[in-house]
Amino acid sequence: MATAKQRSAAKKNIRKAIKAAKQRRTIAHMPNKTRRALGKQGAAVARRKRTGGSTPKTRAELYREAQRRNVPGRSRMGRDELARALGHE
Repeated sequence: MATAKQRSAAKKNIRKAIKAAKQRRTIAHMPNKTRRALGKQGAAVARRKRTGGSTPKTRAELYREAQRRNVPGRSRMGRDELARALGHE
């Protein structure tokens, strides 16, 4: 049996999904440049996992490392800036 909190969360998620569907916010409707970049990033992550390599890291991975090291201004940094701040490049 779901709790009231779970039911309200589910209803909210359904409303969000309906709204997103109406806006056609799916990968298929993104610009080609964005889709290509997402595909390349995903392929790089998969390749790194297969080979056990440590670079190149995604922005999310670099951001988590910057959080651990307490790098100031990390939330406003892009991937390249984070890599430089952490000494990866």
